[in-house]
Amino acid sequence: MNSQTLSLSGLWLPIVTPFHNGAVDQASLRRLVRHYRDQPIDGLVLAGTTGEALALSVAEIADIVHSVADEQRKVGTPIPVLLGVGGSNTRKVIEHISNTADWPIDGYLVSCPAYSRPSQVGLLSHFEAIADATARPLVIYNIPYRTGVNLSNDTLLGLANRENLIGLKDCCADAEQTLDFLKRRPQNFAVMTGEDLAYHAALCAGADGAILSAAHIRTQEFAQVQTNLANGRISEARTGWYDLHDITKLLFAEPSPGAVKHWLWRNGLIESPELRLPMTRISDALAQLIDKKIVI
Repeated sequence: MNSQTLSLSGLWLPIVTPFHNGAVDQASLRRLVRHYRDQPIDGLVLAGTTGEALALSVAEIADIVHSVADEQRKVGTPIPVLLGVGGSNTRKVIEHISNTADWPIDGYLVSCPAYSRPSQVGLLSHFEAIADATARPLVIYNIPYRTGVNLSNDTLLGLANRENLIGLKDCCADAEQTLDFLKRRPQNFAVMTGEDLAYHAALCAGADGAILSAAHIRTQEFAQVQTNLANGRISEARTGWYDLHDITKLLFAEPSPGAVKHWLWRNGLIESPELRLPMTRISDALAQLIDKKIVI
């Protein structure tokens, strides 16, 4: 799939990586794919933050990608898949992308370099080098509270006209920065919010959609918020968001994706709520709160 055919809009799911007894639980992963293919999901992100990518080996990520592709083929026409990639060594990121050239994915979600805190010139050069290294579509992931560096709007605009840089997952956590970029972005450059609690506000401001961990839960209701807004049903969208907002707060009361995994486990979609260190299972208190709300 090239940058002209990948539509970055609607509701995308950064799917969790199920574990059981220390290993990736392929059976649960395939169950999740089947479940969410019946939901109003427009695309998947594999090996992202929600997928605990930093705790996965390259071999495990490869197995996840191929299992998801295989399961999608079984259930019908596939929806697009982005692979999460990132790192603070530009050459290693490019090497990793090169090594995945024949993987059954449609593009990459590329995070800003973490920890090294490069200048804006360095960030610009980093993404330009990655864009030059692949013909596949790239989505930039700006999440400064995790990486330690904020990709400025001016730098983003310097990247947004490159053919295979097709959009942004926006987690800048700055409403003014988000609004400014939405006003200034090129017409064909998509903006997807990744801030779950800002979902409704971002859509109202003009975002094209969202990549939301919280959409593992009550997926149809999350999608309906966007459908209602697109069709001018402003009051219905707002009312729907009020309840989802409370659920989303619950899902992020402790480090993600612990609460999401607990919810999926309690509903029988994954075998275990297991996470890999340094991530740990949620507290008993939060588990009890979630158990009172369980409905997918």
